[in-house]
Amino acid sequence: MLIAQMTDIHIGFEPDAKPEELNRIRFRQTLARLLDQPNTPDMLVLSGDLTDRGDAESFDKITKELEACPFPVYPLVGNHDTREELLRAFPDCPSEDGFIHYAVEGDGLRVLMLDTFEDGRHGGAFCDDRKAWLSDQLNSHSNTPTLIFMHHPPVVSGIGWMDPAENEPWMLRLAAAMRGHEQVLAIHCGHLHRPIVTRFAGIPLGVTPSVAPLVAMDLREISPDKPDDRALITTEPSTYALHRWDGTNLVTHYEKVSDWDVLARYGPHLQPMIRDMFVERE
Repeated sequence: MLIAQMTDIHIGFEPDAKPEELNRIRFRQTLARLLDQPNTPDMLVLSGDLTDRGDAESFDKITKELEACPFPVYPLVGNHDTREELLRAFPDCPSEDGFIHYAVEGDGLRVLMLDTFEDGRHGGAFCDDRKAWLSDQLNSHSNTPTLIFMHHPPVVSGIGWMDPAENEPWMLRLAAAMRGHEQVLAIHCGHLHRPIVTRFAGIPLGVTPSVAPLVAMDLREISPDKPDDRALITTEPSTYALHRWDGTNLVTHYEKVSDWDVLARYGPHLQPMIRDMFVERE
């Protein structure tokens, strides 16, 4: 199974841009690359901040571009979205008790989509009701390999202006729900607009970089009282992820979307090298 992931598209950041806003151009380019590359996904997860303002027009632009996808698309809600407009734009998206959280199954893998949105808050949230839902999902499928997607990473990355405080209550509730569940293979998030690999509650956690412009790589302390002219946002290339599940192992690949040249192709002149590499495995 191949699960593609895109995150932080932020359509509508420049609603009046002429002729077209940068974020929509980047999304179209990223989607075109996903559809053109040689690995056909079984699904696409959009892990939050599909829009920048949560408005209907921006969601409609997103779904218009997604019409080209020959595979199902599963959205999550991010802090720049609204649940109401997301559910209108994706009428088949499940929701329960006011939260956009749900499970998808295939090839012996359960994929859980978590809702970490709280209206009016930039950072994540995970209340007792969501904790109870996640606990029930994990307890009732304790022997099924599970992959979790969520928008907000429950970790401190070192990018101070984007990070939560250490041990925020919502993060502790999430950790408590996951602790002891060895069937959880990994957690994959968005929100931070950078590639990050770490662990949470003993579980591997990855952050997929954004489709929209990336957050600058600057780990120095930052003061809300002293602007220091540092770079905050850059035009580094958009990135998407492919999560490959072979029935036993989960491996994640990231590809930046930009122009490049092919330096080698698999022709007869390289067949001896490829053959030797396979012989080594015997």
